[in-house]
Amino acid sequence: MKHRWLVGILTGVWLSGSAPFISATAAQSKPAAATVPTGEVVLGTVTIPRAVTADGKPLAKGTYTVRLTAQAAQPTVAGQLPDLNRWVEFVQGSTVKGREVVSIIPPDEVSQTQPGPDLEPGKAPRAAIKVQMLKGNEYLRVWISRAGVQYLIHLPATAA
Repeated sequence: MKHRWLVGILTGVWLSGSAPFISATAAQSKPAAATVPTGEVVLGTVTIPRAVTADGKPLAKGTYTVRLTAQAAQPTVAGQLPDLNRWVEFVQGSTVKGREVVSIIPPDEVSQTQPGPDLEPGKAPRAAIKVQMLKGNEYLRVWISRAGVQYLIHLPATAA
């Protein structure tokens, strides 16, 4: 009797210990990961209409080239692929003026997002690049749609 009980406990521990490994391995083999660029990519040009902060530092209003870096933002969200939280740089000329974390939504996950005025379920936003103020003018969202992948950058607004 004691032997069966011990075997049951050891089997349970072994199975529960391998479950995170199995789910992490399955998550890493998702086909969406192949559609998200892994290296440095220019996402487009945006005009920031007011002063904001990027990575806790001031970013002046102006026109910037947004460049996705290969650097993963840490810590990543539990259960999410590391490539889906990365850093973007705001570049003017050849100078990086600021950087911020970008949340990446692969094409196969767009249907799981909350529909709103800019997003119909399962479809990309109407505009390829959209810059808009959110939540009582407290945050500026930069939304870039490129090759079916959605890039969301949220920048806190600074006092006018």
